[in-house]
Amino acid sequence: MQHSSNFIPYEHPLPFTQEQSYKNVLNFYHFMETRRSLRAFSDRPVDLQTIELIIKTAATAPSGAHKQPWTFCAVQNPSIKKQIREAAEKEEYESYHGRMSEEWLNDLKPFETDWHKPFLESAPWLIVIFKKIYDWDGEGKKTNYYVNESVGIATGLLITAIHHAGLVTLTHTPSPMNFLSTILDRPSNERPFLLLPVGYPPENAMVPDLKRKEMDEVCVVY
Repeated sequence: MQHSSNFIPYEHPLPFTQEQSYKNVLNFYHFMETRRSLRAFSDRPVDLQTIELIIKTAATAPSGAHKQPWTFCAVQNPSIKKQIREAAEKEEYESYHGRMSEEWLNDLKPFETDWHKPFLESAPWLIVIFKKIYDWDGEGKKTNYYVNESVGIATGLLITAIHHAGLVTLTHTPSPMNFLSTILDRPSNERPFLLLPVGYPPENAMVPDLKRKEMDEVCVVY
């Protein structure tokens, strides 16, 4: 098959045998099985270089027409984190006191969570993910494709990279999230997608005793 000069040879960095592939993915599965969401963080610092590499890993995700429709805002500034916490807790209070259905509130009981979000200040970093609805260039608006799908895939890689770095996180979605655009002064073509506090787990960290679904509940083989 002939290709234009826009193409370069593909070289997989790890040309495994079938047996090696299975062992590798089995080990990776056992590693990822230990991933948990935490709502408490150690005050141990995390260096900027590590956060930047985590974000660079997320940015390797595929995207519609390679538009890469994402912006990752890494927040370490205590004053900004405080603003984000105050705004998030205001929205969360409204959610827990009227916006959420009784079923939703009951489903949250095993997590023993409420509208208080101290982790938004105690975590050494917040990574706020924005999706770019469209882009700008010198001629005007440029369309981005499959924005939610693309940013969702990048977010999955981000969470995986955080775990691989020995750090923990929590997928936090205060709703509505427009306050993030205001606090972080993001342009009008960006919309907040997800907020992730990132850091090391505290000593003696506890998590809910949850069970993941079995294979036959999540996979159908044809």
